[in-house]
Amino acid sequence: MNPAALADAIAADRAAGILPIAVVATVGTTSTTSIDPVPAIADVCEREGLWLHVDAAYGGVAAMLPSHAHVLAGAGRADSLVVNPHKWLFTPVDLSALYCRRMDALVSAFSLKPEYILTGDEVAAAKRNLMNTGIQLGRRFRSLKLWMILRSFGVKAIRARLAEHIRLAQLFSSWVDAHPDFERLAPVPLSVVCFRWNPVGGERLSETALDAANERLLDLVNQTGDVFLSHTRLREGVTLRLAVAHLSTDERHVRRAWDLLVDRAATLR
Repeated sequence: MNPAALADAIAADRAAGILPIAVVATVGTTSTTSIDPVPAIADVCEREGLWLHVDAAYGGVAAMLPSHAHVLAGAGRADSLVVNPHKWLFTPVDLSALYCRRMDALVSAFSLKPEYILTGDEVAAAKRNLMNTGIQLGRRFRSLKLWMILRSFGVKAIRARLAEHIRLAQLFSSWVDAHPDFERLAPVPLSVVCFRWNPVGGERLSETALDAANERLLDLVNQTGDVFLSHTRLREGVTLRLAVAHLSTDERHVRRAWDLLVDRAATLR
């Protein structure tokens, strides 16, 4: 997110009679794991009186590592923040952790107070009961899953696993950068690598042909059943994604993915 463009958009909305109320900054976007400049965005929100929500669903857990504490820089100034332990904290789907400094606003927006569920201490009960903080009336005991993960591994082991995932992504990225027929399409701040096959030599492929070739390469690799890669679109082009997030993924798996890519790409020439 461009903070200057954000400020311009807020001004344009107000000039058009539209009332902006909130800004969502992202720490680890889904496609590329890019990280918004939260401190600068927080400056705009404070100046304009807007609610700042930080979506750290995937990338927020990386702040557990001293080397990556910066990913949550400025997040302490947000009104709310979400982290999804089911994305990169080895917890089975689904589990989201919401932090909010304005719980009174959530209760005011979502509380349901039919006569048959009122208690003697209505206000205190509303603040404690999660049904008053979101759309769902009932919930499973999701927090037990996270408690078991934290108790089983401990913070030292979790940090070690996260650090290894980041190392593996950097390793894979180095192979992509060193190979003349592959190119990386985005920075690798966390554990996802965005890249594509774009062979050198001979007649250069058109963007349409490159898209078709990379879609075919993705199918060929995934059909082996040994690895599973995903894709996205960056600058309108098909982009392959290697995401390292599974608890059991180690270097041999990443190496196998790379070997399959190089081998199957050779058949596309």
